Amino acid sequence: MSRDIFTEAYGAMRHDLRKTLLTMLGMAWGIATVVLLLAYGEGFGRAIRNIWESYGATAIGIYPGRTSQQAGGNKAGSAVRFTNDDIEVVRNVVPLARHFSRIGEADATAQNGPRTFTFHIIGVDPAIANIWSLTVEEGRFLDEADTLSHSYNVVLGSEAKDKLFSGMAAVGESVRINGTSFHVIGVLKPRMQEADDNTNRVVYAPYDSMDTLRDNHYLTGIWLDSMGLDHSKMTKTVREALALQHGFKPEDERAVFIFDAMKQLEQFNIITLALKVLLAFIGTITLGIGGVGLMNMMLVSVTQRTREIGVEKALGARRRDVLYQFLAEAMVITVLGGFSGILLSYVVSFSVGRLTLYSALAKNAEAGDIRLLIAPQVLLVATAILAVVGIASGMFPAIRAAKLDPIEALRYE
Repeated sequence: MSRDIFTEAYGAMRHDLRKTLLTMLGMAWGIATVVLLLAYGEGFGRAIRNIWESYGATAIGIYPGRTSQQAGGNKAGSAVRFTNDDIEVVRNVVPLARHFSRIGEADATAQNGPRTFTFHIIGVDPAIANIWSLTVEEGRFLDEADTLSHSYNVVLGSEAKDKLFSGMAAVGESVRINGTSFHVIGVLKPRMQEADDNTNRVVYAPYDSMDTLRDNHYLTGIWLDSMGLDHSKMTKTVREALALQHGFKPEDERAVFIFDAMKQLEQFNIITLALKVLLAFIGTITLGIGGVGLMNMMLVSVTQRTREIGVEKALGARRRDVLYQFLAEAMVITVLGGFSGILLSYVVSFSVGRLTLYSALAKNAEAGDIRLLIAPQVLLVATAILAVVGIASGMFPAIRAAKLDPIEALRYE
């Protein structure tokens, strides 16, 4: 029975092939628009994730500040300063965090032969490579042996290496930093870097070896990763523990600044979701225009085939048989148009390639650009929208055809 219905639908479509093809084109254009808009939203979300992951999407930075509230005998405006005791406090209250690192920063003069530049030197523990997603291009990164032995080893950022060594090999060579000789053991891959940022013009050294450049007793900050942690609870716990350690009020947010990359990413995810909903709405409206064209064609078809419908009913066809016949015709047009539209969207996505986003603002930021990659979930959402529009567009003309009175239909001229 279903085979007969689709055979009749196919025959009716061939009867007025030009009108059918134009209607299919409208549906194809509509579904291609939906798929490409959803792919853009998906690509935008993926680009945002890539940007954050390049800097460490699970990183949490804890930096000392100044109190803004009086607590006990301490007046407001007192400086909070971290020491090695504080990182032990943080370790104890956040035992599930996998990586911790102390940070000590200083600007210093680095020299290799006649080349002399001022770079930002960062004293770190080896775990910072996991926290900040640092990737080594040549050599290796700092390890526990470097920390324990207070070794004068350094890892250069990509621009620092280019400045000091130009096109020459850097690993195995030595550089002088404020007069102290350091051995280069590694060079990092270039990271995303905005124009006013010095992300790649840095030198990483073991924290305990920074005592020749700064007062190592006080930490610049503490970093850890937050994979699998409750961020709100973790932030509150850390602040309360440090407040007890330094004698400030736990609600005094200026005393200690906590940067949570995952929390920032979640806020961007909300913006991305809102963008996806908006794009899906726009695409649905565009597809709805194609649906209106389909409905109009089917209504004209019902009018033109009124006598045919009357003959079918006179020969015993039931209302649902007529309903299925016209609904099947609408669904065949929808499916063929949708399939063509999806193929068109793939052609466009491959032709467009990468759309500039973050690379317009930053160097080495191609991963932060938008790629129109049509993910399976995009096809599922687009197919669901297509099915709803196709059924809605074909149902009204089909119901109208099914309700025709056979006697009046046979008298129709």
